[in-house]
Amino acid sequence: MKFGSGTCILNVGGIKYAFPRDVIKDFPLRRVSRLHGCVSEKEVLEVCDDYDRERNEFFFDRHSEAFGFIMLYVKYGKLRFAPQMCELAFYNEMIYWGLESAHLEFCCQRRLDDRMSETYTYYSEEDTKTEDELRVEEEGEHPAGRGRRSAKWLERMRRTFEEPMSSIAAQILASVSVIFVIVSMVILCASTLPDWKTAENRSVDEHRIIEAVCIGWFTAECIVRFIVSKDKCKFMRRPLNIIDMLAITPYYISVLMTGLTGENSQLQRAGVTLRVLRMMRIFWLIKLARHFLGLQTLGLTLKRCYREMVMLLVFICVAMVIFGALSQLLEHGLDLEMGNEDYASIPAACWWVIISMTTVGYGDMYPITMPGRVLGGVCVVSGIVLLALPITFIYHSFVQCYQELKCRSARCGRSLSAELLD
Repeated sequence: MKFGSGTCILNVGGIKYAFPRDVIKDFPLRRVSRLHGCVSEKEVLEVCDDYDRERNEFFFDRHSEAFGFIMLYVKYGKLRFAPQMCELAFYNEMIYWGLESAHLEFCCQRRLDDRMSETYTYYSEEDTKTEDELRVEEEGEHPAGRGRRSAKWLERMRRTFEEPMSSIAAQILASVSVIFVIVSMVILCASTLPDWKTAENRSVDEHRIIEAVCIGWFTAECIVRFIVSKDKCKFMRRPLNIIDMLAITPYYISVLMTGLTGENSQLQRAGVTLRVLRMMRIFWLIKLARHFLGLQTLGLTLKRCYREMVMLLVFICVAMVIFGALSQLLEHGLDLEMGNEDYASIPAACWWVIISMTTVGYGDMYPITMPGRVLGGVCVVSGIVLLALPITFIYHSFVQCYQELKCRSARCGRSLSAELLD
């Protein structure tokens, strides 16, 4: 720390905490770490409420019990609400010290979202800044003011591209991106129509231009989001970003093969590999999850309910094997000469079981013996019951995820979509 030396003492609401000055530099609480860059008493007083030079003691007129729980987060990495304290008051303390709602444990995040939904109260970091701090940021008086403005600009750009509801510019950008996704999907679907293939020679130039413009937009968007991202490695590991790259890459592979081999588009589409790569552009529809709350809710629900989904699959697989073996025995195994050939094997019977349990009933195969029909009725009823058992848990999780995402989006805070992307 440039101002003061030796041991630093934090006095928060009358309770003192002593730290070596080297610890202050990388302290997890942003307000405390800012003390390391202070070079004068004036700058120190912009961060804390009072300062004692002789004892190198910094005074903060804040809630001491709340800070104690925040210090437990610094020590153990888990942050929970203080007992007998309002959630909104504790959250206000969190913002003051530089923490966000995402640092809370999941159960406490739910409590905070419910309380904010009830009171329609939303906090932001700007609400806790003093007039001196705002003046310093606006006028650039702090020695690190220029760097802060640059970081603030990058953060604004990141939120513009990652959080569609964060600003007017973000909403416009999201709308344009959605339009390009829709246009690209329309062209992809229309290109499989017989009439389109017949008239393709007349409109090949227009088709290529529109496709190139869409790909150019998606490529530029992906590059900008990569540049303004905080963690480049984490950005590359996110599922939606991987899907973006998988959707963009086939176009450039196709263009490269055209340049190297000199083949026309008709010969390229004849290749199985290129046709598969071309069809991978359908994954662009998943990009809409960045802009629509409903798709984010669906993805987050599936992520949180993976145990229930696995349980549902286990139920179906066990029932499918049991009913498949019994139906094969009743329809074919007991009478090999006059048996139902549609049930000649257990795998074939399993197909009938799955379409019966899900109440689809294509009618392509069905039992003809009386025992087989009785088994079919039991199979249908069992399928309804088995499918309904985990649905309640999934439904409640979906409602909960929707309320959380809606609340986070309303206060323009750190969105729960990050949990989905991660």
